[in-house]
Amino acid sequence: MNGDPVLAAGCVLWRRSPFDGELEVCLVHRPKYDDWSHPKGKLKRGEDPLAGAVREVEEETGYRCVPGPRLATLHYMANGRPKQVSYWAAQGADGHFVPNHEVDRIRWLPGAAARERLTQPRDQELVDELLAVLRHA
Repeated sequence: MNGDPVLAAGCVLWRRSPFDGELEVCLVHRPKYDDWSHPKGKLKRGEDPLAGAVREVEEETGYRCVPGPRLATLHYMANGRPKQVSYWAAQGADGHFVPNHEVDRIRWLPGAAARERLTQPRDQELVDELLAVLRHA
């Protein structure tokens, strides 16, 4: 068994609502796990973590993004292996979601609703961190 962590990266993707200008966070639903999370994925060999995070956002949500401040790096066990996921805040740009085998739905939700919808507590903490970072930006 390999003890090296699986390296992954993602973004807490946000935008201003087109309806009322309030902050919204984008969550992805993964049918394989039936969970709601932030867009993220494994890095390709030698890939820069930020480049991988931006790539994963576009692959999973269909949206391009403008990366901002670095957020927490999470460490946890997944399928019996340590996993390390680096996150950034990223503002959603243009794009259009198309369901695929990896992500069948996305939702843009206000911060509190996004926090409630997220499956993992560690992902909820990233929403808190995003809101704190944007408040002080």
